[in-house]
Amino acid sequence: MSTPGEIAPRRDSPPYQPGEPVALFIPCYIDQFYPQIGTATADLLRRHGCPVVFPEKQTCCGQPAFNSGYWDEARGVIRHFARTFADHRWIVCPSGSCTAMCRVFFGHVDPDEQVVDVGRRVFELSEFLVDILGVTDTGACFPHKVALHVGCHGLRELGLSDQPLRLLQSVRELEYVDLPNADECCGFGGTFSVKMPGTSIAMGRTKAENVLRSGAEVVASPDVSCLMHFGGIIARDPAMKHIRTMHLAELLNHHA
Repeated sequence: MSTPGEIAPRRDSPPYQPGEPVALFIPCYIDQFYPQIGTATADLLRRHGCPVVFPEKQTCCGQPAFNSGYWDEARGVIRHFARTFADHRWIVCPSGSCTAMCRVFFGHVDPDEQVVDVGRRVFELSEFLVDILGVTDTGACFPHKVALHVGCHGLRELGLSDQPLRLLQSVRELEYVDLPNADECCGFGGTFSVKMPGTSIAMGRTKAENVLRSGAEVVASPDVSCLMHFGGIIARDPAMKHIRTMHLAELLNHHA
């Protein structure tokens, strides 16, 4: 288990060997609302030589129940996850938030050695590409001004910042722009946005205004849950309607 100030431990030794299968873990909201992100993730992995498998018994990582204090219910979901992915050495997820749930919080809910071990095999997409495969250039081309938002779990628990940034900066014709106060939360927080809607919306508004200030045409993120939150605010503001939101996997798959 990680402690404050430490990056979530991961099982990345022995190193990836060419041809080893990669199990795709698709979070609930991507499966239900943004399935194209799952497809883009699989396409990226295959393009860089990884056979992709999709364990069909997978469900949720248990984060909603865990965050709401229902640890007994979360424990059942987590154990199902561990059983479903038990035979897979490499597990990749296009979500910093859900990856952090697996790597950090599985052990808080259920310290069983096998559960913790499976959790540590889960990698967020950009860290798997950069840190495990050594890929920093996906061959993408995207002629737009782009800002990057990394969600709280990815930034603080997984240490994501360099990996998505390196991938973006290698994209041909892309102009990277800095996002003011980039490390500030967007206010989504999963069930927090339901329990504290006023605070959540106010934080999302601040994030949207910072995106506007950056001059970006597109804001990309490893977490579509964040994009869903402040992207909805952007879409409803006439002054921001020219700004698009894109998951990092979609952008890295874009070719002119």
